[in-house]
Amino acid sequence: MQNTVGGNNQNIEVKNMDISNKLIKWGAYSSRIIAGLTFTFSGFVKAVDPLGSTYKFIDYFNAFHMPWLCNFAFPLAILLASLEFLIGISLLTFIQHRLANWGAMLFMLIFTPLTLWLAISNPVHDCGCFGDALVLTNWQTFFKNVILITLVSFSFLFRDKIKIWLKPKMEWTASIAVVITISSFSIYNYQHLPIMDFRPYKIGTNIPKSMEFPEGAPSDIYEQYYTIKDTLSGKEISIESSVYAKDSTYWYSGSKWKFISASELKLVKKGYEIPITDFMILSKDDTDIKEEVLSDQGYYFLIVAYDLHQTKTKNMQNINRFYDNVQKDNQKLIGLSSAFTDEMETFKSKWNIKYDFCFVDQIPLKTIVRANPGLVLLHKGTILAKWNCNDLPDYQWVKEKYFN
Repeated sequence: MQNTVGGNNQNIEVKNMDISNKLIKWGAYSSRIIAGLTFTFSGFVKAVDPLGSTYKFIDYFNAFHMPWLCNFAFPLAILLASLEFLIGISLLTFIQHRLANWGAMLFMLIFTPLTLWLAISNPVHDCGCFGDALVLTNWQTFFKNVILITLVSFSFLFRDKIKIWLKPKMEWTASIAVVITISSFSIYNYQHLPIMDFRPYKIGTNIPKSMEFPEGAPSDIYEQYYTIKDTLSGKEISIESSVYAKDSTYWYSGSKWKFISASELKLVKKGYEIPITDFMILSKDDTDIKEEVLSDQGYYFLIVAYDLHQTKTKNMQNINRFYDNVQKDNQKLIGLSSAFTDEMETFKSKWNIKYDFCFVDQIPLKTIVRANPGLVLLHKGTILAKWNCNDLPDYQWVKEKYFN
C-alpha cells in the first residue's frame, strides 16, 4: 500500500515537472518570437530610412555634447539597422540562438537605462527606435523597453530550451546573407529614396490641408487644480479647475473660500495633432511666399538642398538643363535651402544656377525629401512625386506622366 502511494506521488511529481518544463519551453519560444518581431520591425524601418536614422544619431550626439561623432552617424545608422534586423530574424527563425539572445540582451541592457535617462531629461523628443513608422514619446519608449527586456531576459535564461535545427555552418551562411541583404537594402534607400514614406510630406499629401485643424477634431485636454482655503476653519483643499468654475460657492462675492494658488497645466489626453506646422518659404527679401507656391495652379518644382555644404553636386548641370525645360514650358522651379543668402549666391555662381533659392528651416527640408538634393513636384499644393537627384527624370517623361 505504501509503495502504491509513493509511486502515485512520484507520478504526480513527474507530471508537474513535465507541465512546468512545457510552460517554460512555451514561454521561451513565445518571448523569443515577440522579441524577434520587435527587433525585426525596428531594424527594417531604420533600413527603409537610413538618412532619417542618421539625423537621429546626430541629434543624440549633439544632445550628449559629442558633435565630433556626427561624421560617423551614417555608417552607425546602417550598422544599427543591420544588427537589429539580424537579431530579430535570428530570434524568429530560431538560428544562432545563443548569439541572438546575447545580442538582444546587450541591446536591452544598453538602451533601457538610456531611454530612462531620455524620458527624464528629454534632450530629444523622440528616440527614433521605430523611425517615423511609429513615433513614441520617451516615456512610452522606456516602458516598451521594460516589457521587452523582460521578454528578452526570459528567452535568454531559457535559451537552451530552444531546439537547434540548422547546422552551425548553415546558420552562419544564413546570418551573412541576412546582413548583406539588409545592408544593401539600406544603401539602396539612401541612394534613391525610401521605398516606404511614413513622413507628413509623403506623395499624395496636400500641404495646405495638412496645416489645418480639421473641423470636429478633438483638442488636447488639460487638467489643472486650484488650492483654496476655508477662511472660517483655515482648512485648505485642492479642487479641479472646471469644478471650481461651475460652482459659484467657491468664488461668489462674500464666499468663505479664498483662492490660494493654481497648479501647472497637465496634459491628460492628447488631441488631434496637425501633421505640418513648421512650413514656410522665405524669399530673398524675407517675404513668406508659401501661399503663392502652394496655391499655384500650374506645376511647381522644388529643388530641396537642406545643406549646401553637404549637397551632392554631380547632378547640378542636369538640374540646370531640367530647369531650362521647365522654364520653356512656362512652369516654375525654385530651390529650397537652410543656407544663408550669401551662401546661396556663392553656390549659384559656382554652378551657374539660374533659378532662385529661398530659405526654409532645415527640419522640414529634411522631412520633405530624404535627399540632398532632391526634387519635388507640386500641383495646387499637393505632392505629386519626389525623386532623389541621383534619379533625376527626363522633363518630357514627367510632363507626360503627371501633367493633365
